[in-house]
Amino acid sequence: MGLLDAHLVPAVDGVAYGLLLFVVASGLSLAFGTAGVLNLSHGMLYAVGAYTGAELSDGTWGGLLLGLAAGTTAACLVGAGLSAASFPLARRGHLAQALLTFGLALIGGDLLIQFFGADDLPVRVPAALDTSVSLLGHRYPAYRLCFIVMAVLLAAFGTWVLVRTRVGAAVRAAADDPQMLAATGYSPRTVHLGVLAAAGALAGAAGVLGAPIIGPGPGTAETVLMLSLVVVVLGGLRSLWATFFAAIGVGEVQTLGVSVAPGLAPYLLFAAMAAVLVLRARFAEPATGHGTDGPVPDPLGRLVGRVGARLRRVIRSAWPTAGSASPPRRGRLPSGAAWRRAAPLLVLCAALVALPGLLDAYTISLAGSALALGLLAVSVTVLTGYAGLPTLGQTAPFAVGAYTTANLAAAGWTVGPVQILLSALAAAVFSAVTGPAVIRARGTTVLMITLAVGELTSAAVNQLKSVTGGADGLVGFPATQALWGGEDLFEESELYTYALVVAAVAVAATLLVLRSPAGKLLTGARGAEARMRASGHPVWRYLLVAYIGAGALAGVGGSVMVTVQQYLSPADVGFEIAAFALLAAVIGGTTSVVGALFGAGLIVATRDWVAGAWPGHGPLLLGVLFVAAVYLLPRGLAGLRGTPGEQEGTTSSPGPRDEPPAVSAPSSAPAPSPVGKAGP
Repeated sequence: MGLLDAHLVPAVDGVAYGLLLFVVASGLSLAFGTAGVLNLSHGMLYAVGAYTGAELSDGTWGGLLLGLAAGTTAACLVGAGLSAASFPLARRGHLAQALLTFGLALIGGDLLIQFFGADDLPVRVPAALDTSVSLLGHRYPAYRLCFIVMAVLLAAFGTWVLVRTRVGAAVRAAADDPQMLAATGYSPRTVHLGVLAAAGALAGAAGVLGAPIIGPGPGTAETVLMLSLVVVVLGGLRSLWATFFAAIGVGEVQTLGVSVAPGLAPYLLFAAMAAVLVLRARFAEPATGHGTDGPVPDPLGRLVGRVGARLRRVIRSAWPTAGSASPPRRGRLPSGAAWRRAAPLLVLCAALVALPGLLDAYTISLAGSALALGLLAVSVTVLTGYAGLPTLGQTAPFAVGAYTTANLAAAGWTVGPVQILLSALAAAVFSAVTGPAVIRARGTTVLMITLAVGELTSAAVNQLKSVTGGADGLVGFPATQALWGGEDLFEESELYTYALVVAAVAVAATLLVLRSPAGKLLTGARGAEARMRASGHPVWRYLLVAYIGAGALAGVGGSVMVTVQQYLSPADVGFEIAAFALLAAVIGGTTSVVGALFGAGLIVATRDWVAGAWPGHGPLLLGVLFVAAVYLLPRGLAGLRGTPGEQEGTTSSPGPRDEPPAVSAPSSAPAPSPVGKAGP
């Protein structure tokens, strides 16, 4: 009984926390399952409601109701805007939508901070609720008990609308059979708009009512997004009851778990998420085709297409492509085509070599950081473009390589080649351990599993303080030596030259492998997996080797980053860096190694150089870069120079591993469980 009394308050807190997450996750589930939008800006919608409610709260019932109306309306309008932005991408798969919505989340987060300030806002609840009541002999905040009631009523109302009304029937039909829905006179565009607006309204209402629990602040959006993703994955999309119990479980882990097992609590959620995804993927059939019927008619989509076509015509007129040359003979390229293919790499090499003589010390240090991020982006390109495994978790082996180098330096192992080799080996071993959990999944499921791996690694970084320094990071370790017996590297130009040499060797080795028969087998496994399996090829071995190799390459990038920066913090290996690496790969073209380096350079220049002229607006600029890249570069920079099949010897369009965006749903649920085919 004493143990029950000790944990009663955290347990009730867990119920309130879980109900809050249930309301938010219901909106995320609705947007993904019905509209097919993997909305990584859903946490920002919650923040819109939370900030609005906190700003209008004045300790009265009128202030609470006004905040609820204003916050819900504001988030609903933002959700409608997301519909307009994402609808043109409906046939491009979930990766493009994820990058777009993440960019919009960066823009929205920056605007919220500029408008409301960078500090956490206080929330004033009505005086009648700003007290505590007796709960089985314990004092408990009255507002939280009231919130439990309000959340139950809100969830019940949403369920009634979805299951018992004509509007709900149209929403469920949009997920189950959109063609039949269109035949009955409903516009898919209107349903798409209504679903995302309703999802925004749910998130906004939860933000207003839940602000005293998860208050408005700079980290609110990311926290809510991550927890909501865990709830959706654990509960699936087939049953609201499953989502409800998953949300309660997550809430209990976040409150009761911290008091009972504080050392394990940071790992439990994402470990459970990864385990559920792996088990579901193992029992699901992999996707074997696109399942798309062509582009969705849309004025904005046509406008974007015309802009992209005009941009491609301008580039082609200034730089003829290999596609305009006569077809090469087997085993040999015409000299002109060969030079044109090699030209971007040669230009990049010449520019990189010339940088130390052209730039100041600070900009040179940024160039070294861009090379480190570029290696991470190249590893993402290998997995996303060649292996067909879109990833948001390459920061995990990147972190392993980085912390390996930092600890080696602290132990006196300061020779650069030794650090590189051991960091690559450590990252490869890490990838070999985690690889079997990833390579059997497909599409968005891979994104979610790798996200879980990355978040588990981040939790370990914060917990293992003796190795990682925890939240403070590592600093003060000895500098790297380029060779045995050489001098320490301190000058920015020396560090940049070291990073350039390492990057050149790593990229050259990657290109050799990708253009070898092994690379052709990997590309074949991505493009025709079923046929490769039927021919007796061990596709899973090819994918595992590719995953391990990409992990080793990411480890090299982490080692280079530590050497260049001379310090290491958890922010250097977090989720945001994973999204940047994926964006760099998309900017360059998902099958262009050189393009990934260009993309990384553009991101670092935007984040650290351009943003320096507009302090405090780095996230806004990066968000604009995300949005522009998704709309204007559907095949990346490399795709502007020629046909998709010309990039790095393979196709740059999404392969069969990219799931179809359309999601089927049973008539009694808002959406299906997309695990194994089209979602988390």
